[in-house]
Amino acid sequence: MTILVVAAALTDAQGRCLMQRRPAHKQHGGLWEFPGGKVEPGEAPAAALVRELAEELDIVVAPDALAPLSFATDGAVLMLLYRCTRWQGMPRALAADALCWDVPARLAALPMPPVDVPLVAVLCG
Repeated sequence: MTILVVAAALTDAQGRCLMQRRPAHKQHGGLWEFPGGKVEPGEAPAAALVRELAEELDIVVAPDALAPLSFATDGAVLMLLYRCTRWQGMPRALAADALCWDVPARLAALPMPPVDVPLVAVLCG
């Protein structure tokens, strides 16, 4: 069974992207990842990402602010990555231990779950 996951490369005016660190008690705890989460049954991927960004970061994103960027798979997980350059609010770590803004080349040095690694490479490309 494939688990469909959506994630956002939130990108600011300086070209930095936001990553969040997973809480230690969760699977892949302590690793850095793109914000996002699982798509619920019957939910469109963009709608799921809008919901997840509100739940995880306390920001408001319009569906038309999400541009499909890439995808990656790791076993049973299929992750769709969207770029987002417009949102309302200041991202806060509601579901993560910490947030990190940096340029993609430096983000590639962070420890992260295997499915996120090729997506950071796309941002660097």
